[in-house]
Amino acid sequence: MSNDNAAAELFQPVRMGALTLPNRVVMAPLTRSRAGAGDVQGPLNATYYAQRASAGLIISEATNITQQGKGYAFTPGIWSDEQVAGWRSVTDAVHARGGRIVCQLWHVGRISHPSLQPNGALPVAPSAVQPKGNAFTETGFQPHVTPRALETDEIAGIVSDYRHAAEQAKRAGFDGVEIHAANGYLIDQFLRDGTNKRTDRYGGSVENRLRLLLEVTEIVTGVWGGERTGLRLSPVSPANDISDSDPMAVFGPAVDAVNRFNLAYVHFVEGATGGDRNVAPDFDFAALRRAFNGLTMMNNGYDRDLAVSAVREGRADLIAFGRPYIANPDLVERLRSGAPLAKPDNATFYGGDAHGYTDYPALGEEQLNAA
Repeated sequence: MSNDNAAAELFQPVRMGALTLPNRVVMAPLTRSRAGAGDVQGPLNATYYAQRASAGLIISEATNITQQGKGYAFTPGIWSDEQVAGWRSVTDAVHARGGRIVCQLWHVGRISHPSLQPNGALPVAPSAVQPKGNAFTETGFQPHVTPRALETDEIAGIVSDYRHAAEQAKRAGFDGVEIHAANGYLIDQFLRDGTNKRTDRYGGSVENRLRLLLEVTEIVTGVWGGERTGLRLSPVSPANDISDSDPMAVFGPAVDAVNRFNLAYVHFVEGATGGDRNVAPDFDFAALRRAFNGLTMMNNGYDRDLAVSAVREGRADLIAFGRPYIANPDLVERLRSGAPLAKPDNATFYGGDAHGYTDYPALGEEQLNAA
């Protein structure tokens, strides 16, 4: 399929808060587990992101705000000076190619393992509810453990950790930040009644379960301003063994509540993260989009035709592509021209070296290689 009038809007500039994006194609956050010693990014990571700088916006891979927030081996942090310097090499490389990149701020909560925690401590969570599944550690996959429930007076420290991470992201040269409140990680664990069994001011009612999200959003926008802050939510995803008895009753009020921060965008994962796009009849993403006063970014299983129709019909302002960006550094150009997409090698998604990371060719390089 060649470029056509129907597709034009997907490739036109759009104002997103303080940023002007050259197109509406977003590189979604993709954990690739290729950080070096000290959870520091290096030249290989800079090359990887720079190759993808034609995206309207790059959202960095999820980035640990503290060691306590870490749940996967070889993932980058943003709390130390060395990590800031590593990320600065990445943002400089993206900016040199004319790109824009925001840092996704991440605390995994219970989705961790003592071997990844400071002094081998238990992971923390709103409540001591053990998740199903395994943690990716430096010695391979190990079963998740029962986390330790956070004390009420500890939560302010975690909020402060988000502020520090936001400040560090500014020092690292990012263009903004995205608060990761999706996919069963810490903030999502507080939002959902399947994982939040608390009886203090952070649990019970929807208002209380929203409290951590709103405190984090307030402190992060205090550093960056709402116009450079985004928020990621996955209201119906079961990722990382997360659940809620009535998601619409939680996420409708959540969207209403964050409007006061004048965020640049909300990034919604439709359906199951990385899986089925189907949504139960009693959940209404369109109502959430209408309720939010900024741009909405939609994500999950988009191809060219679905992205074109979603933007054209007003079902999304921005489209985030995840896995297609692994094997297609020039995804915008391929989508614009209707060129076929390269297929990623699943075996090299997590960990490793340049293979399956920076060695996927762009279209012109493919033709040269085939000659």
